[in-house]
Amino acid sequence: MNNKILLETNFSGLPTPKRGKVRDIYEVDDKLLIVSTDRLSAFDVIMKQGIPGKGIVLNTISAFWFKLTEDIIPNHLISTNVDDFPKVVEPYKESLRGRSMLVKKTKVVPIEAIVRGYLSGSGWNEYLKSGEVCGIQLPKGLVESEKLPEPIFTPSTKAEIGDHDENISFEKAKEIAGNEVIEKMKKTAIEIFNKCSEYALQKGIIIADTKMEFGLDEKNNLILIDELLTPDSSRFWQTSVYEKGKSQESFDKQFVRDFLLSIKFNKQPPAPDLPEDVIRMTSEKYMQAVKILTGIELK
Repeated sequence: MNNKILLETNFSGLPTPKRGKVRDIYEVDDKLLIVSTDRLSAFDVIMKQGIPGKGIVLNTISAFWFKLTEDIIPNHLISTNVDDFPKVVEPYKESLRGRSMLVKKTKVVPIEAIVRGYLSGSGWNEYLKSGEVCGIQLPKGLVESEKLPEPIFTPSTKAEIGDHDENISFEKAKEIAGNEVIEKMKKTAIEIFNKCSEYALQKGIIIADTKMEFGLDEKNNLILIDELLTPDSSRFWQTSVYEKGKSQESFDKQFVRDFLLSIKFNKQPPAPDLPEDVIRMTSEKYMQAVKILTGIELK
């Protein structure tokens, strides 16, 4: 694996990319080239340093889940093999290898499709105040990290970089994207969550919650886009140490979050420098997640 940390790409001969928190997205003919960099954001702030191998982990896991769920819904993935990519990106093949995918262009549905199987994060905070999550009434007496009676669909708005996604009700999501689209998103997202959760449990991983994105193709059909069930978009917990009633260690940027909280980071740019041991431990967590879930060992 290429261990060089990639924070940003600029490929001459291609249009200027649209940059997300982690991905650089290029328009190539009538398709998109999505490059997963090693950038890391925490509390919606992009850190100055990258995490070695992180982009390759995200790309590998997403491709794995896309394949596993294509019987539920089509997705935007065309290829992750750089040798299949258009000729214009050939000079950059080595930078792209392992961390990029060529995908179909879609009209993005402006709603984050969040499915929660356990009570954690913002859902837990909301439950403490109201007994609800995104307008969904939950049983009384649940504790932090407890498994819900059944997975719930809790949409949120898609925020620009630097802003925070906002949890919204199912009815509000329908107002934004339309009844039919949201109903299908809900059904599909829960079906994907259930199938992948069952698979992950066999590997000793609990998928507590996850965020998916959908788009409409040229025939206005709903398809799955962006990334899928990565440590960036999901909470993964180890079954061997899971214990309800407290927060859990997760296979993601937990070391970074813990460090930022320890220095009372104000959750506003600029980001502080991360200690080397925090970067190393975070990289190891990402590598561990991809190995457990897919069997692929990245070095």
